[in-house]
Amino acid sequence: MYVILVYDVNVRRVAKVLKVGRQYLTWIQNSVLEGELTGAQFEKLKREIASVIDESEDSVLFYVLRTEKWLEKHRLGLDKGEPEWLV
Repeated sequence: MYVILVYDVNVRRVAKVLKVGRQYLTWIQNSVLEGELTGAQFEKLKREIASVIDESEDSVLFYVLRTEKWLEKHRLGLDKGEPEWLV
């Protein structure tokens, strides 16, 4: 499955959420990660994110697609998520 993770969390937890997310997904831009995961990896990611956030003030969204081929991206401006040496 192809997963897009979008988060809006308290500044005290941003680095923790990003660290967990980058273990599974590729950082695309501020508060957005994406990538291919198995069902087990997705469940583990959700559990780890849930253990880091405060559900009373943070928000995390997961968009799940069957595969990346069903995703059409249109980018304007800078490509923030990929290291320059990969471009």
